[in-house]
Amino acid sequence: MRTLILSLFLAAFASSASAGPSPSKAEQTADQKNVISDWRGTLQVGGSELHLVLHIVRAGDAAGGGGFTATLDSTDQGALGIAVTSITLTGAALAFRIESIGGSYEGKLRSDGSAIVGTWSQGQKLPLTFVRAPVHETSGEPARPSEIDGAWLGTLDGKLRLVLHFTNTREGLTVTLDSLDQGAKGIPATSVTRKGSALTLAWKLFDGKFEGVVSPDFATIEGTWSQGPSTSPLRFKRVKSDAELERRRPQKPVPPFPYREEEVTVENRAASIRLGGTLTLPRDGGPFPAVFLITGSGAQDRDESLMGHQPFLVLADYLTRRGIAVLRVDDRGVGKSGGDFSKATMLDFATDAEAAWAYLKSRPDIDPLRIGLIGHSEGGEIAPLVAARNPEVAFIVMMAGPGVRGYDILLAQTRRIAETSGKSPAEVEKASREERDVLDMVEREKDDAILEKKLRARLAGSVPDARIPALLEQVRTPWFRFFLTYDPATALARVRCPVLAINGEKDVQVPPRQNLPAIRKALEAGGNPRFEAVELPGLNHLFQTATTGGVAEYAEIEETISPAALEKIGVWVSGVVEK
Repeated sequence: MRTLILSLFLAAFASSASAGPSPSKAEQTADQKNVISDWRGTLQVGGSELHLVLHIVRAGDAAGGGGFTATLDSTDQGALGIAVTSITLTGAALAFRIESIGGSYEGKLRSDGSAIVGTWSQGQKLPLTFVRAPVHETSGEPARPSEIDGAWLGTLDGKLRLVLHFTNTREGLTVTLDSLDQGAKGIPATSVTRKGSALTLAWKLFDGKFEGVVSPDFATIEGTWSQGPSTSPLRFKRVKSDAELERRRPQKPVPPFPYREEEVTVENRAASIRLGGTLTLPRDGGPFPAVFLITGSGAQDRDESLMGHQPFLVLADYLTRRGIAVLRVDDRGVGKSGGDFSKATMLDFATDAEAAWAYLKSRPDIDPLRIGLIGHSEGGEIAPLVAARNPEVAFIVMMAGPGVRGYDILLAQTRRIAETSGKSPAEVEKASREERDVLDMVEREKDDAILEKKLRARLAGSVPDARIPALLEQVRTPWFRFFLTYDPATALARVRCPVLAINGEKDVQVPPRQNLPAIRKALEAGGNPRFEAVELPGLNHLFQTATTGGVAEYAEIEETISPAALEKIGVWVSGVVEK
């Protein structure tokens, strides 16, 4: 479930993609050579300007085959080296996407190679032309590695694992930061200063700074991390093996499996997209009962991977071992699925779920009368939507599914997260007031330009200027505006199939005492007698056994899903499909 609390870091995931086919191989080769450069552009946003620099290089494994990687700098925001998720060149048509900020670009390279003319999309479409930047000559000689080149691991406040990557270049020492437990990788430091053993690193985008001293044996860097007014001691140790960066996840299924596994493609004809997924089936017998797993909010892969956990992989393994076929797919625009995630609302994701349900019905090894839906978080809100308009859905399981409007959930979420993170009562109240003011503005103001001015005025002094653009893009997306006002009781009252609604007692993102009673009330109002709403003691939003339930604990906990939660789901689903 998304929150209005900005992540500590901006996640940036780099990948490369091969260029598509072109009318002329010679023309394509020329375009490939022309596009590899640095490009400067100016984006007009309201009454202000954002200066951007696009860096396009050939992918390391392309060997002249037309693959590229790229990064984007937003210099006015101090955001340097934002990784481009995917980039393609088809003829002179260039397209790239940055998942971490929900932005994309489509443009055409001029025949003389002087500019790329196109459109930037991020909540709204804006014209953007990139002009080739001047080329700076270098000697071409590689830089000698410094004594601290390589990876260094530290743990902030005993919880959050951070990795510094040092690389010496001809232009000096460069540093990138990974926040392993938040899924953020490759965030470039805005400034790097080294004077002997003393280091000072800064990240303007999230107001972060590290000051430390390298030990004489170059084994540790001892120092202080600061972000805004808060400071914490932080010690980095040199990483000797990639194994040091891995979290133990004892529930992760390991082959060989006692069931079949197929790579499948689900076609959503209504949206003209295809979704890549995995179907697991028992080895013998059939036709089998089946479930489709619906992910929570945010761009998720088929395993709902987050903070080192893969909840849907664990759940699919558990249910398939019990004789139930399980389908899970990458969200649209993620992994092997097509479509544009940034433009979709909950209603669009519901059509993806309907397409997956229809796919299961089409298979001869699946019993069409015993196909249900299991949704986690936002997925638990989508499942009733699908079941309400498709009476043949056999059952639904809502894992931490909302029962009230997004507006109300976000207010409760902000308060609970602030409380579990150790904020004082005064700080909790301040955060709650600020959240309510922001949500009220978003709900009332439909004009994005006016909304931006009001939010900037309200958040001035309490949120760093560099964070505000990301917050603005979040709250004015089609998804957010729909989620804010949608009442799940409307669909729940029309659901006629059996329903299991479970919440963890310590869930701070979809609090059980707020949502379970609302779910019960809606189902009762609709006359559905076949439901169970249960609060599971000691579990958090991911259904892990937790201490506080706070978001910071998710990555620390080795358990992916509590055996008690797995058993509750497995026994209930088996009971429904066996009747």
